Amino acid sequence: MSNTIVPRESEMSLAELRGDCARMAPHWVVPEKAAVKPVEPARIHGVTVPPSSARLIDSMSDYGD
Repeated sequence: MSNTIVPRESEMSLAELRGDCARMAPHWVVPEKAAVKPVEPARIHGVTVPPSSARLIDSMSDYGD
C-alpha cells in the first residue's frame, strides 16, 4: 500500500482565474495610505534576538542594503 499523495489538478485554469480577478478588481477598496513615521530607537525595548538569528540577518547584507 502506497502513502504517496498525488496533487490534485486545479479545476480552474490560469486564464479563468485572471478573468475572475479582473472582474473583481473594480470592487476592491484601496485604503488611503497612512503616513508611517519611524519609531525612535529609544522607544524600542524588550526585543531579544537569538545569536543565531542575529548572525543570519547580519550575513543578509551581502544581498543588498
